[in-house]
Amino acid sequence: MRGFRNLAASALAPRNLFLLALVGVSVYVGIGGLLPTGPRVTEAVEARPVAELTGPSANDRNVTKIVSSLMRREHLSKHALDDEISRRGLDLFLKSLDSMKLYFYQSDIDEFVQKRDQLDDMINAGDVSFAYTIFNRLLKRVDERVALVDELLKQDFDFSSDEILVTDPDKLTYAKTPEESRERWARRLKYDLLVLKAESSAAKKEGAEPAVQDDPKDRLRRRYESFAKRMHQTDSNELLEMFLSAVTNGFDPHSTYMAPASKENFDIVMGLQLEGIGAQLKLTDGHTVIDKLIQGGAADKQGELKVGDRVVSVGQGDEGAMVDVGEMKLNDVVKLIRGRAGSTVKLGVIGAAGGDVKIVKIVRAKIELKDSEARGEIIEEGTKSDGTAFKIGVIDLPSFYMDMSRARDGSENFKSCSRDVRRILDDFNAKGVDAVVLDLRRNGGGSLTEAIHLTGFFIEDGPVLQVKDPDGRVQQYDDTDRGIAWKGPLVVLTSKFSASASEILAGAIQDYKRGLVIGDSATHGKGTVQTMVDLGSQMFRISNPPELGSLKLTIQQFYRPSGDSTQQRGVLADVTLPSLTDHMDVAEGDLDYPVAFDKVPAAPFRSYDTVSGDIVGTLKNLAGQRVEQSAEFKKLSRDIERYLEQKVKKEVPLNEEKFFARRAELDAESEEEKTFEQQANGSGDKQVFKRNYYNNEVLNITLDYLRLLGKDKVARN
Repeated sequence: MRGFRNLAASALAPRNLFLLALVGVSVYVGIGGLLPTGPRVTEAVEARPVAELTGPSANDRNVTKIVSSLMRREHLSKHALDDEISRRGLDLFLKSLDSMKLYFYQSDIDEFVQKRDQLDDMINAGDVSFAYTIFNRLLKRVDERVALVDELLKQDFDFSSDEILVTDPDKLTYAKTPEESRERWARRLKYDLLVLKAESSAAKKEGAEPAVQDDPKDRLRRRYESFAKRMHQTDSNELLEMFLSAVTNGFDPHSTYMAPASKENFDIVMGLQLEGIGAQLKLTDGHTVIDKLIQGGAADKQGELKVGDRVVSVGQGDEGAMVDVGEMKLNDVVKLIRGRAGSTVKLGVIGAAGGDVKIVKIVRAKIELKDSEARGEIIEEGTKSDGTAFKIGVIDLPSFYMDMSRARDGSENFKSCSRDVRRILDDFNAKGVDAVVLDLRRNGGGSLTEAIHLTGFFIEDGPVLQVKDPDGRVQQYDDTDRGIAWKGPLVVLTSKFSASASEILAGAIQDYKRGLVIGDSATHGKGTVQTMVDLGSQMFRISNPPELGSLKLTIQQFYRPSGDSTQQRGVLADVTLPSLTDHMDVAEGDLDYPVAFDKVPAAPFRSYDTVSGDIVGTLKNLAGQRVEQSAEFKKLSRDIERYLEQKVKKEVPLNEEKFFARRAELDAESEEEKTFEQQANGSGDKQVFKRNYYNNEVLNITLDYLRLLGKDKVARN
């Protein structure tokens, strides 16, 4: 089918972490379950006038009909676009808009659900006007809630009472009256103020407190007003993306509609390069703030822009007028800053400590997203029989990236993770590395082609995976490049965030008994393959079709050479190490409407002799003894116990003394937010493999593995 491109797309869309824009790198805004993520409100408070979206755009009808047709004909499940999908879609759309049930009233929901069995008929006809009805009601409720927030923040709060804030959406109901909504928002604001106080205390301890301090109530007022402004700036493309994706997510969690802007950002993430200044932006209490500078990027080389600077205006060229961006949504600010390499952009910025606006002039350049590409490091550890140290080569691979656009155009030098990893392995071979550790802990997937190529570096030949299409046909994908780039001992490091293409590689390595899998008890469990369908090409059979966005469509399920699917089960670790992520609800099975696990017959392949049951048993025993004696792992064990206790309760005390006591032990919501942020943006460490107690144990297991293998360290089958 024209416009289709196969890929094992990234599996993870962490809760409360939304990819908003890119300015030389991903721009993420971390929005916790207790921060303004979606809509909330009260009619007892006078609300400002609402500027409504006027209705579907000219292209919405055609895009909707194409998406409807493709989902019905091509989706893996062969599920009809029927009343069941209709109900799922409405539930998911409402959840995406108001996840904590703070904005809509129960009466709003009662009105909406009267049409819950009609969405399929509407979408088949190309009619998305109901999405506008819901979203415009949301805007009305948001404005009411912002007015309520302004009123409540004028009052004093009692932090000595034993109130709680429920953090589990499933335990919450929509408010039935303005009074009920008012009481819930009072608790929410108390929580917000306690969090700001905790953050301020932590900043003081670290010596990172800015010279200028805003009043916490002013910060909250500005935060919610900014949220309302951003919601009112939602355009028809963004609303169409939210609504259609809610419906396609009713088929499975990974089928989504991408509007043109989102598709552009997706291509940047996959290709790891763009043209811009090389700065990562975020929204903080209504301000656009520099969150990170890309090493070697245009802004980094220019030297004037600093992390923490607030961007207040943007101008084009040497003489272009400065445009105030204080009221703009982040996507629009990004569009102004991003531009053709060699052109000039001017930023009006205010430093983190306040002061006057300074104009920073930067010449845009091609930016390579180095933080997201494969990196290698050789670590000397332990002692061999001859007295020299073992050399452990570590490869950090954040994704299976590939510049799909340049690859399609026939370019010989397109960006590719397999090419980068091959260069690293060649260097390891030249320097006499004893073992390789491939770190996939934050790798959420990427290109299926790249996963096959990279797996082939560690096996001579044979099947890497099998795929089954909607008609039940099973196809085998083999390593076609004979030869092994790395013949020595191999360790694959995984976590619950290792997904999709990561699981293809880890599963094949485990099936072939080619290497050891260490990490969380299981990987994410995404065993489906997506393709990108360009909707403009589907509608217009011309050389340069209009940009209508793309449909990321689940078309296949993949299976290991052994025949087992990784879907919902993941790849089980040979040696499990304790971690907090192992207990987070971030796996495929925790998502809405995942595809079911199943099996296909095993493909014929020859296994290697580098992993055996006896070796794995011994490694588990040795690692278990060290973990049992480790003070750091003991502390982690206590943290895990507290996390699980808080996770079950799903509530936060609003008594100040109890709130800070809980936070001093461990704050479940804070830990989850921090983990999601690290998955999205990386740890920020320049080190490939940071030396901490967890990674030290990985090295210990690797050394044990080397010793158990003895002299027979070369893969043979």
